[in-house]
Amino acid sequence: MKTFLALTLCALSVSAQQIQTLPAHVGAGAQSLTEAFNLPVEKLGPDDLIGLSVYDEPELTRTIRVNSDGKLRLPMLQRQIQAAGLYPGELEQEITRALIEEHLLVDPIVTVSVVEYRSRPITVVGAVKNPLTFQAAGKVTLLDAISQAGGLTPEAGSEILVTRENAPADGSSSPLIVRVPVHGLIDGVDPALNIALAGGEEVRVPEAGRIFVLGSVKKPGAFLITDGSESSVMKALSLSEGLDSFSSRSAYIYRVEGGRGGRSEIAVPLRKIMDRKSPDVPLLANDILYIPSASGKRASLKALESSVIVGTGLGAALIYTMR
Repeated sequence: MKTFLALTLCALSVSAQQIQTLPAHVGAGAQSLTEAFNLPVEKLGPDDLIGLSVYDEPELTRTIRVNSDGKLRLPMLQRQIQAAGLYPGELEQEITRALIEEHLLVDPIVTVSVVEYRSRPITVVGAVKNPLTFQAAGKVTLLDAISQAGGLTPEAGSEILVTRENAPADGSSSPLIVRVPVHGLIDGVDPALNIALAGGEEVRVPEAGRIFVLGSVKKPGAFLITDGSESSVMKALSLSEGLDSFSSRSAYIYRVEGGRGGRSEIAVPLRKIMDRKSPDVPLLANDILYIPSASGKRASLKALESSVIVGTGLGAALIYTMR
């Protein structure tokens, strides 16, 4: 009986000492095994898949996914272990500590490796060639994300919107939108524009605004405004290669007004503008500039909007770059 008590006290003493000072080998294996999966060592998050190895304990050696609440539930352990926010080596120490505290093992050799990241998604959508969602493993920049999506399409607008979760001082969570000018990013004018992405961001590339030139012009069509500059009646006529020989002396702009869904009609003194007797009139995105024929016959607004929607009757959309 005395021998049994002495052995029990000795084991408890060893366990207490190990809880205070974890073995030196703990944390040493995570990086090497994670590198075997070709994944950078990053902080863990919900839904990440880890590989757990406990030396000479096959019932504890397995792959296991972090719960949606960021915790791990391991066989034989009574309590769950917080995994989210820890590096693999730190999680090794927590698992080792739990195994010792619950008197399951005296000197466990624990290795944690990352098999799959799912907690660090970056979504790239909009005017890119291959919209996708990928995991931010390692250092990822905005240019990296755009590159993974195959680059921008010709229809890309003048800015990129990066939506990320902000963490205000009050602890609440609200989305934060960062606007990045395309030309400044691509041309490398300001390296700070190539912001770092940590996962959880949505990168959205809106399409450029369009104007539509219809009626008695040589090349009617839809034109993209790709760099944010203002458009105007004269610039639109230049892109549509000018008036034909049967055009009217006036024109009309049909513009969407607010959230009402309809369009208002704005008369334009076309000949006076061309003769520099009246100022040029600015155009906004989604405006329809319509030049009727000299006969005075005008297409209905419904017919014009049908032409805009169908688009094929106008030919392929041209890239409209204001400079």
